[in-house]
Amino acid sequence: MSAPRRVVLATGNAGKQRELAALLAPLGIEVILQTSLGISSAEETGTTFEANALLKARHAARESRLPALADDSGLEVDALGGRPGVWSARYAGPDATDEANNAKLLVELAGVPDERRSARYRCVIAFVREADDAAPLVAEGAWEGRIGQAPQGTGGFGYDPLFWPQGQSVTAAQMDAAAKNAVSHRGLALAQLLRKLS
Repeated sequence: MSAPRRVVLATGNAGKQRELAALLAPLGIEVILQTSLGISSAEETGTTFEANALLKARHAARESRLPALADDSGLEVDALGGRPGVWSARYAGPDATDEANNAKLLVELAGVPDERRSARYRCVIAFVREADDAAPLVAEGAWEGRIGQAPQGTGGFGYDPLFWPQGQSVTAAQMDAAAKNAVSHRGLALAQLLRKLS
């Protein structure tokens, strides 16, 4: 199956759009933000990253009549039993800012020593050719690391200022965008999806 030329990205998150557009550009795929087409966000009622990614992709495809791509991703912290997980974006409340979510995470991890602050970013990307695509493509990636004691760096988004990737001496928010895309959960999931697409 050949890759489509135009794909609707089922998100209003400009950070995600920047990352995915950069990763898809070499294939000549134009990423259109669903909000630029006046499409509202689907309600994320799934209890897994995969369920939410499929919900969002099908909704965007139905509304746009174009192929659609959606990712659902979040942070899993081992000391918190895998939380915030699918609630990562709304951890501190329905309209929480990244800063509020990071602050809540630090409060929840207060007193937890560095060696018990292991965590991973997980991403599931779903691609549908049309809303009722019976064989959607689903890909997954995970990025291991740990949660720092205080935010560092101004790049990226989400929990990046607190996330110290395994094998790195900087946080995800301090990494160069291209270097981050090469090793991140979203980069790994997209690479897997591109293999399936081609």
